[in-house]
Formats: sequence, C-alpha cells, structure tokens
Amino acid sequence: MTMRGSAGDAGSGGDSTIPLPARDLPVVAPGRYSPGRYAPGPGDSGYIAATATVPTGRRYASYEPGARGPRRRRGHRMLRGLVIVVVVLVLLGGVAFGALMGLTPSAGDAAGLAAAQARAHHVAYPGPPVPARFAAALTATEDKRFYSEPGIDLYAVARVAYGYVTGHGVEGGATLYQQLAKLLYTQGRSTPTDEAEQVALAFKLYLAYTRPQILQMYTDVVYFGNGFYGLNAASCGYFGVRPSDMSWPQAAMLAGMVQGPSLDDPLTHPGNARTREEHVIGRLVATGKLTQAQAGAALAIPLSRLIAGAGGCAA
Repeated sequence: MTMRGSAGDAGSGGDSTIPLPARDLPVVAPGRYSPGRYAPGPGDSGYIAATATVPTGRRYASYEPGARGPRRRRGHRMLRGLVIVVVVLVLLGGVAFGALMGLTPSAGDAAGLAAAQARAHHVAYPGPPVPARFAAALTATEDKRFYSEPGIDLYAVARVAYGYVTGHGVEGGATLYQQLAKLLYTQGRSTPTDEAEQVALAFKLYLAYTRPQILQMYTDVVYFGNGFYGLNAASCGYFGVRPSDMSWPQAAMLAGMVQGPSLDDPLTHPGNARTREEHVIGRLVATGKLTQAQAGAALAIPLSRLIAGAGGCAA
C-alpha cells in the first residue's frame, strides 16, 4: 500500500508532485472585520496567518484608509508655519503702529502749520480751491488710491518695510497724506525714523480732515520749483493763468513736477517737463480720467504754447 507523506518529502512512499489539500480557513463571524478594523477572536489565528503572509522577495505597500503621504504632511506643516509667521508679523506691526500713534503729535494743528508755512513763503492761505483737473492729475500720478485709503497705502508700506528688511532700500509709494506729514511735521526729512512717524501722522490726518482739506493744504505748501510755493503761484508763474483755467496738459505738467520741482521746471528744463507731462497724461488714461483721443490731443499742444503766458497772472 502506497503511503503519502508531506508534499515534497523525499522518503519512501512520498510523492513530491502531489500537493496536500489546503486547510480550511476558519470562518470569520459577520461584522467582526471591516476595513481598518479587525478584532480577532478565539480560533482566528489561521485567518491572521493566512492574510498576513507576504511572499518572499516581494514588497507590498500597506494601505490605510485616510493615510497621508510624507509630502502632504510636510506641505501642511509648512503652511501652518507660514500662517504662524504672518500672524506674528501682523501682531508685531499692530503693536509698533500703536506705539507710533502714542509717540507722534496730534494732527489737529496741521491747518495752522500749513498757514504758517504759506505766510513764510509769502503765499496767501488758504489759496484758491483745487480745480478738478489738477486734483485728478495729482492723485493719478502720486496716490491713485487717495479716495479709498485710510491715509496710508498698506501695499506701499509693505513694500517699503520689505526693502528695509532685505537691504534693497526704500521704494517710495508715500500717499499724499504722508507727503503732507513730511512737509508739515518732519521738515522734508526721509530717514527710516521720519518715515515711520509720517505713517502714523498720515493716519491721524485722515481721521482729522476731509480729503478736499488735505488737497487744499498740500497744494498750498508744496514746492513747484523756480521759487513757486503753492499751486496758485506755480500756475500763474509758469502759464500765466489761474489754477481753475489750466488746461489738461498744464495741470498734468504741474502735477508731474512735485517729485522733482527743480529738475522738471518747464522754463529751465523743458525736456524733463515734457517727459513728466507725458507720464501724467498716461496715468490719467490708465485711471479712466482721459480717453486715448483726449490724451493725444493734449500731447499735441507744444510746450512753447503751454508756457506762452509765463510770468504771472493779470491782476
């Protein structure tokens, strides 16, 4: 009688070609196994052994429902870190701004300071109302968010702060409120300390005065070159007309001069003045105050014609 041994036995009666019958696996009670959860019970060792065996030489990545990969976890950690940094910077900025508000003077005397400067420059204060054309030209080139910002342009402040931190210098972007604070309170200085003070004072000016009042004070004390302080003196001196009678190209030329009054003087540096006029006209088109056709007509007027009446206004 032929005896069967274990599969692969080499002894007598063994037949290595005939596999043994597979053992019956224990039946798992319904509900005891679900994805991600298994509570083994008595007699389940065979099931565990059968399902946990991994063939030699192969690698299988285990899968866990809801598991997150290393890259995803790293990305979430970086995002949380960035959020924390931003929150800390905002808090520190708020504390620093509060300190500046406490250390800087009140802006309630700005009108008095503007009047004192106008008298020192032999300019009547307040001057004539700021005409709409000049107001549009000035805000288009100097402070395009003038009618919506709270005295400071947060985007520009962030750029300036970034420039200081990275050592790339200051990138400008001061609002008309900040420029007025510079003229009235810090005597035209631009050190980091002075500019920080100007930011706080700009916000105080915003709280204390209307926008037309800010424009009026600014145009009464700003320097336009050639010895002309204030819009009225500049309009009469360069063009021979009152501010209310300036054309678009004349208003654009004067608005372009406030950043470099000595360099852009149309009487001594006509080329520079013309370049600034073109820049401001372009800004007026970009802000929707002029059409391309109107801009082309304004730039077609020669400079000699714009300054033909230079020398003063008729009494």
